[in-house]
Order: sequence, then structure tokens, then C-alpha cells
Amino acid sequence: MHAARRWLAILLCLCQPLVAGANSGPQPAIAVIIDDLGNQHAAGQLATALPGPVACAFLPSGPFTQALALRAHSFDKEVMLHLPMQASGALQDAHEAGELTVEMTHVQYRATVARDLAAVPYVSGLNNHMGSLLTRHPGNMAWLMQALGERGKLFFIDSRTTTATVARRLADEYGIPSSQRDVFLDNDVNLDAIRAQFRRLLALARRNGTALAIGHPNTATLQLLQEEIPRLGAQGIRLVPVARLIELQAQDRHLVWQAYSSR
Repeated sequence: MHAARRWLAILLCLCQPLVAGANSGPQPAIAVIIDDLGNQHAAGQLATALPGPVACAFLPSGPFTQALALRAHSFDKEVMLHLPMQASGALQDAHEAGELTVEMTHVQYRATVARDLAAVPYVSGLNNHMGSLLTRHPGNMAWLMQALGERGKLFFIDSRTTTATVARRLADEYGIPSSQRDVFLDNDVNLDAIRAQFRRLLALARRNGTALAIGHPNTATLQLLQEEIPRLGAQGIRLVPVARLIELQAQDRHLVWQAYSSR
């Protein structure tokens, strides 16, 4: 049964661009997540006050996480947990409080997930912080999705810090509402580079119907979003909450399934 669901999930993901936009309403839709929040107070205040439904993802151990999450909620922003996960390569020695690792037992893993979720008030979903090692491991991702399923109504966003990730596939197998990052806005923090990535985000949304970006609370990214978000309507683009983007993508995937089933 798991194998059948796995192949179905792969089929739907591969076919999604063929029908994306067909059921996404009159305008392409984007969602934007600002993560790494909670460590900086001033930047966090600016991020939580961005125009529109920009989601805010908080590190569980940030000294300002609780206060800024409450502020984000007061501005009707989605509040997310930016869940630390074990990295590989150049970041393998960079560890964060509340991090999930491959060495953990199931009991330790579940307890860490529970503590991290409890640290962020009004949490509605999560995405991975780092995780280029952990998100490759089906067993560890299965543990995470089981824990999320027990809490109900939490969504998962795969930040895709590695092309070898299996996180979203496991989310699909366990019935967790999910999506994945299409664009990192600010791997290069030069304003012109961020602007180019934002244009890429819009182009992907126009082509596929939806697109999701992740950025960080640096000065150039916040400036770019402050300028560009109010202009989206004139460009024929909707900014939607992450949960709504997931719903739109699910509708498109349902169309793929209907088309496949009718053959």
C-alpha cells in the first residue's frame, strides 16, 4: 500500500505543471515565507509588518521568537516553526538548539518535535532549517510526519536544501498538507540579485499557476518585498497564505488524478 501511494505521489508531482493554473483562479498565485526569525528583534519587527499574507517562520530557540510570533499573529500572518534539522557538507558542524538529528532515538526525536512546536505560539505549519542530511532519510521523515499527523491541521514545507530530499514524498504518504520551495530569494543578498530571484518567482507562477519563495530577514530582502508586494495586483499576481497555496496545488493535483483515471 505504501509503495502504491509513493508512486501515485511521484506521478502527481511530475504532472503538476501540466495543469497548474487551470484551477488556480483568474490569477497566478505566490506565497512567501520569511524564515530564520526569532534571533533579531528589529529585523523581526520589520518582517512581521510586511504587507500582505507573508508567512513568518521562527526558530524554536530564538530569544525573540515568542514575542515576534505573537506580533506576527496580530498582523494576521501565518506563524510557522522553522525546524532545525541536521545538515551535511559545509554546514555539518553548524548545530542549532532544538535540532533533529539522525542519531536520535524515536523517543528523543518525538520529544524534540513536541518541544519545538510548543516554543512557537499560533504555529500553523513548519519548514526545515538546514536539513540537507536529515531530509534524505525516509525513516526520520516518516517520524516527523507521524508526529505532525497526530497534531492535526499542520502543514509542511520542504525548504529543499538538498536535491536528495524525500521530505515532501513522505508528507504525501502520510497525508500531511505540503508544498516545497521553488525559489530562494536571497542566497545572494545583493538587492539586484534578490530582485532577479523575485522576477523568477513571478515567472514560475505564471508558468505553473503557483510558486513559493523563501527569504530571510536581511535589509535588502525586506526592502524588496516592501516595494514589490503592493505592485503584485497590477502584474496579475496574487499573494496568498501558504495554506491557501497548498490548497490550490492540491486542486491541480486532483485534476491530474482525474485526467489519469479517465484514461
